Amino acid sequence: MLQLTGVTKRHDSLGGANPLPVLNGVSLTVARGETLAIVGPSGSGKSTLLQIIGTLDRPTNGEVLLDGKNLVTLDDLQLAAVRNRQIGFVFQSHYLLPQCNVWENVLVPTLARSRRREEADESGNQSESVRLLTSAATNESAEARATRLLKRVGLSERLHHRPGQLSGGERQRVAVVRALINQPQLLLADEPTGSLDHASATALGQLLVELNREEGVALIIVTHAMELARRLGRVMRLEEGRLAEDGR
Repeated sequence: MLQLTGVTKRHDSLGGANPLPVLNGVSLTVARGETLAIVGPSGSGKSTLLQIIGTLDRPTNGEVLLDGKNLVTLDDLQLAAVRNRQIGFVFQSHYLLPQCNVWENVLVPTLARSRRREEADESGNQSESVRLLTSAATNESAEARATRLLKRVGLSERLHHRPGQLSGGERQRVAVVRALINQPQLLLADEPTGSLDHASATALGQLLVELNREEGVALIIVTHAMELARRLGRVMRLEEGRLAEDGR
């Protein structure tokens, strides 16, 4: 499902100095439904690699293929559509909207699709975005999916609470449901347990693994927590810009 070939990332330096290398010829293949942890020292480029996979950044060289489509060749509008439809994100900070309740936060990623539907209706052109409003496989609406997933993660009694009224672990569970609401093929998590206490971190790690299995979504986690990494099917180490299977 996901294939990286020879991905290199360099950052320009000030004053005409040589560009700073971050990633050096990274190659990676991830199958549908697979789980992968990426570990490595701070500053090794783990988050940069995850951002490139998630189309939040572009590589200097190399290819990133998702379902056979080279994401490097897409323009910004096309990449935004890929992020909305095919990729879910969970970060160390939950990035929930403080003025919105749990229900509203979870449904935010579906709003862009609703706007595209309205534009299509006005133009008379029933585009692909109209058909994306419900799952072709289950015919499940966004609202029904939100209700089901929030119940699944134990938040059915928190629908009308705002983020400030939730614990850290609850906020991260909302962020996970928001990431899954559009039924992505790929879920990316960047240090998702980094700001949680041990008990909450353990529970969230277990939840991510269970949802990977239940939703059939491929899961890639960048983490310093080896306890979490060992829960996943594969562990790879990024060090000095190179990615390799971790033998420890």
